[in-house]
Amino acid sequence: MTELRSILEEAVRQDLISSEAGGRLLPFLSERGVAVVEEPATSAEGRAWSDTETPRFVRGFHDVLITIGVIVALCGLWGLAALYAVLPAIIVLSEILVYRQRLALPAVSLTIALFCWTGLLMSHFFPPWTPTSQSFGAEATQFVAGFPMLLGVYYVRYRVPLSLALSIMSALAFVLTLLLRLVQWASGNPAFFLDHPAVLALVSLICALGLFAMALFFDLGDRLRRTTRSDIAFWLHLGAAPALLYSTVSLLSLGADVRILDVANMSARTPVVVATVTALMLIGLVIDRRAFVTSGLLSLGVAIFSVVRRGNATVDTYIFTTLIVVGAIVLIIGTGWMPLRRLVLRALPPAIANRLPPG
Repeated sequence: MTELRSILEEAVRQDLISSEAGGRLLPFLSERGVAVVEEPATSAEGRAWSDTETPRFVRGFHDVLITIGVIVALCGLWGLAALYAVLPAIIVLSEILVYRQRLALPAVSLTIALFCWTGLLMSHFFPPWTPTSQSFGAEATQFVAGFPMLLGVYYVRYRVPLSLALSIMSALAFVLTLLLRLVQWASGNPAFFLDHPAVLALVSLICALGLFAMALFFDLGDRLRRTTRSDIAFWLHLGAAPALLYSTVSLLSLGADVRILDVANMSARTPVVVATVTALMLIGLVIDRRAFVTSGLLSLGVAIFSVVRRGNATVDTYIFTTLIVVGAIVLIIGTGWMPLRRLVLRALPPAIANRLPPG
């Protein structure tokens, strides 16, 4: 009964049926013995739980073809018309392709187009930074403020999981700018964060942890990943992993005056990057999110690249060595994901393991 009710509630949220129809369908289906049967964690052949992270926006080549048309048309319109002419085109295409036809991949492309359009619009009125700026001014806060509002309205109308995820991420970015301005104002020093990078890294880490907590909130609310909550969590995890990585590495390696993606000086941060990416991979195994693991592979590649580069190898040697090492890690994790995850789940207390996706 509970699973049937949740499915009908999800159908109402996606505007597939009215709330009145959902309320009448529940007793009607229950009286006739209709029930939702949960699939076991393993199949008859003993295979592990089926892939629980299949992106729902990939449904077929029809969606791919329509998406190509959307991208080409919007790019052409963007090049010929003014910025304000693009928004009506996004709305019209969203009404046809998303609201009426429920095409998933075009919905993702239109959401990304709205995100880019919002960025260009806000940067036109509120440039977030200037070459001589040493502080976080009001322009940065005003620039970020437009994203959660527009993307939130888009989600309310079209129910695209990516739009809600981007709205949440931009809202946390807005909170981050407010915190930075508050600390800067309290210190009375416009260049406070240049003098105290540890505070900047700590505030960034707090916001990254908030994003990860929000992703877990949606994830744990749909353990079997049957509703759009799982899709929202997918996008949030995709943004939370790099945010956690870069903020953690910045906080733990402040002794080295280097930028995190500066390959020439990366050796000072390599152990921190490797340890952090390893921790993220373990977290990804626990919560069964390959997207969470994938987000850290770029930085892992840069770290391995810097280690090999410190030797006397030629350019070709350390480039290809980096590719081989990262590729081997990806293959090992990819092919052994489920056995590794079962080992991790067995090590967890049952109270925690039972709230996670089956292993």
